[in-house]
Amino acid sequence: MIAKVIVDFLQVLYYALIFLKQKMTLMLRTNREKLVKISVMGEVTSPTTKNVYNISATGVPCILPGVGGVTYNLRVGDLACGWEADHVEPCVSTNNKENDARSGSAANTAYNLFSCVGNQAVVASGDAKGEIGTVTGKHGGIEHVLIDFKPEVLDRLLIGDCIQIKAFGTGLKLLDFPEIKLVNMDPCLLDAINPQVTGGKLEVPVTHLIPACIMGSGLGANQVNSGDYDIQLFDDLMVKQFGLEDLRLGDLVAIIDADHSYGRIYRQGAVSVGVVVHTNCVTAGHGPGVTSLMSSTSGKIVPQINQKANLASLLKLRADI
Repeated sequence: MIAKVIVDFLQVLYYALIFLKQKMTLMLRTNREKLVKISVMGEVTSPTTKNVYNISATGVPCILPGVGGVTYNLRVGDLACGWEADHVEPCVSTNNKENDARSGSAANTAYNLFSCVGNQAVVASGDAKGEIGTVTGKHGGIEHVLIDFKPEVLDRLLIGDCIQIKAFGTGLKLLDFPEIKLVNMDPCLLDAINPQVTGGKLEVPVTHLIPACIMGSGLGANQVNSGDYDIQLFDDLMVKQFGLEDLRLGDLVAIIDADHSYGRIYRQGAVSVGVVVHTNCVTAGHGPGVTSLMSSTSGKIVPQINQKANLASLLKLRADI
């Protein structure tokens, strides 16, 4: 009897050790201990507009809120569509105004390149000094870094307030998946996404699949370490087919047949994952913007539909999502 108990115990221990060995083998190894954490500074930008009217894709002149400023009633987790808006950025829009604030200045370029989604942002001046927020995306063209704060903090922020970001994540790599490129991602976000290794591929939770054929503005950029590119939603049948009417700011989405390894290109079999960073647009070629997070040229990323794959949930930015 005792001998049987011992045998059974050893058998259970054997299988437990095999299970633990498999789990250890499947853990994602990264180079995070080699990454540099560096300060970058921006300030809350003013809303800007080049023209009084935006001309919609159907030829209708529109006057709508757009980029910049503090947006009080729009955060990650909210719908990206249905607003009377064009390219509106959730919560707080920032850039670095050194060198006369030109969006192409060296300081603002560094601010956009090194800031990563998930980074901690600290208000450094004004009535909200000391409050902490989280980087949620980057918007190309205007070259803004977007930051989420709690509503009570938004009420105390002013245009021109300085915000310091602890930039961390540039150069992040998956050591066992060199073909999968990571960009714009704090390691804390990778941990929160928690991709699973299955059959030599990486299963990544996303809320939607996006066909590359409807990607618009930003396509063809020669780097993906800043900016975004837009999901065109002008084809009603395509929107219905892929269920894109409920896209939310902060959603992780998988763009099928799109390669973001170095720039944004169409490539059959490739898969890229990004985060929705601004609202829908009326302007032709535009739509909800997507900042790149990871890409596989040969389809090593396997998207798994999960409606909780949103920054509001993953980074615990909102209690109501």
